[in-house]
Amino acid sequence: MIKFIAAAIWICAATLGAVFYSFQAAGARGVGETPKPMLGGLDYVKTDVISVPLIHNAKIDGYFLTKLVYTVEPAEIKKLSIPADALITDQVYSYLYSNPQIDFTKKATIDLDAFRAAIRDTVNTRVGANLVHEVLIDQVNFLSKDEIRDNWLRRRQEGAPAPEAAKPAPAH
Repeated sequence: MIKFIAAAIWICAATLGAVFYSFQAAGARGVGETPKPMLGGLDYVKTDVISVPLIHNAKIDGYFLTKLVYTVEPAEIKKLSIPADALITDQVYSYLYSNPQIDFTKKATIDLDAFRAAIRDTVNTRVGANLVHEVLIDQVNFLSKDEIRDNWLRRRQEGAPAPEAAKPAPAH
């Protein structure tokens, strides 16, 4: 009976030792492989809506509206002396005004891949480091001047009080 108890204690000790050793070895080595750039380690930063007036022949033709998401390393973005949103907004304006051949009324002239790459590359060149890894488009839209005016008139008519509501109630 003593041999049976000694063997049971030995098996329990060996099992606990093996489990303890395997956890130690796995913790030192790390679990799994290092994350890929799109899977971790980067911060995803959303911009507010960027509205760029598009001017042609000294008249505003409409507004380019976009909302972007860009990926940055947290340590690198903390080193900036100006806000990253200001850099991104400035580059969107610069890109649109330096490429007047883009016609937003025709989808065929809009190259979103070139737009994203240009924003990323010009920000990184300006900063002098690989700050922005990827630029993603959350929203993109173009509103012509006529669409904006029609929307404004529609909202104004919906918000105007009804003729009966504007008259004072009769006194009794």
